[in-house]
Amino acid sequence: MSSTTPSLTDRLRRSNAFISVLAIFASFVVGGILIAITDEKTASSASYFFARPLDTLAAAWDAAASSYAAMFRGAVFNYDAGTFAAMIKPLTETLTYATPLLTASLGVAVAFRAGLFNIGAQGQIILGAIFATWIGFTLDLAWPVHLLIVVIGSILGGALWGGIVGWIKARTGAHEVILTIMLNYVALNLVGYLLSTPALQRPGSTNPVSPRMHESAMYPELLGPDFRLHAGFLVALAATAFVWWLMNRSTLGFEIKAVGSNHHAARTAGINTFKVTVLAMVIAGAMAGLAGAAQVNGTERFLTESVAASIGFDAITVALLGRSNPIGVFFASLLFGAFRAGGGAMQIATGTPIDIVLVVQSLIVLFIAAPPLVRSMFGLGQRKRKKPKAPVAVAATTGGGEK
Repeated sequence: MSSTTPSLTDRLRRSNAFISVLAIFASFVVGGILIAITDEKTASSASYFFARPLDTLAAAWDAAASSYAAMFRGAVFNYDAGTFAAMIKPLTETLTYATPLLTASLGVAVAFRAGLFNIGAQGQIILGAIFATWIGFTLDLAWPVHLLIVVIGSILGGALWGGIVGWIKARTGAHEVILTIMLNYVALNLVGYLLSTPALQRPGSTNPVSPRMHESAMYPELLGPDFRLHAGFLVALAATAFVWWLMNRSTLGFEIKAVGSNHHAARTAGINTFKVTVLAMVIAGAMAGLAGAAQVNGTERFLTESVAASIGFDAITVALLGRSNPIGVFFASLLFGAFRAGGGAMQIATGTPIDIVLVVQSLIVLFIAAPPLVRSMFGLGQRKRKKPKAPVAVAATTGGGEK
């Protein structure tokens, strides 16, 4: 009698987390090959490959291994440093880079769960940063009241920008991709304009930068002045816990997932799809707005036109890698924060182009988007199920058979 319990291999085939790990591993392997191809020593030894092939293979391995080791030292732990503080500083830089990316990615993930492709995190970050900046240098309040109002302001700014998309989408059916792209451009040009007016431009400066934030509006440093890691990371952790609770324990989270799975069925079941669509984008914008506060009130201390950098678009990749699961998004944000922190160290130490990091990130997205490809690469293709044997029909005949 055969057991119906799936084997370990079957469970691995069905595990999204395991497929994601394999996708990351495959991306690093391909990245290592590209590093080896662009390495001068490897290219030199390849000229006599057929005479001494091991020289080429050893040079390729050294190039890839040294590059990834340099990335590790720049992103996780610098074992060559002389002090413990210097050893752990790379990890704190990874967490610092991951902080705004985490909250922005949570916003994208919430929208994904609602069936909305939110690529407007860039504009939502900018609006959150504008609100946070204006409150941060115009008000003169005591800490932590001032910081709390700044954080609330950034949430409101992002929520406003996301809510506009949600309302138009729910009211008119306009596609959210077009809406978010257009609002990204509006936000980018809006911050550029405001930074050239007395509203936000630093007095006496001709550059498009805002005044510095008051100290009472800044996130406190978690590990002292020698590290950039600030309390915004704790806020990001709290946001992760909130989104997990929202999506897995709340009625609204259930409705968001229902609308994302089947909009028409959800409406037939009595769910107010208009409300859910608007609220999903409001929450998505609010999470991205927190990223704006982390930028201007955590690391940069003032507003510039490039405040959002590439965070909004990286957030889409992180949300896809984390499969819109808050826990998965958290670890994916750490990974991309490590890429950001370690990429520069890798280039400085080994001369490896930092573009290799972007290639690895792109490959991760490619492999995540094609799970069957990853399964086939690692021999985890779906097993063919054995067809059950047809039952033998025994027909009773009047004159046949033994008695």
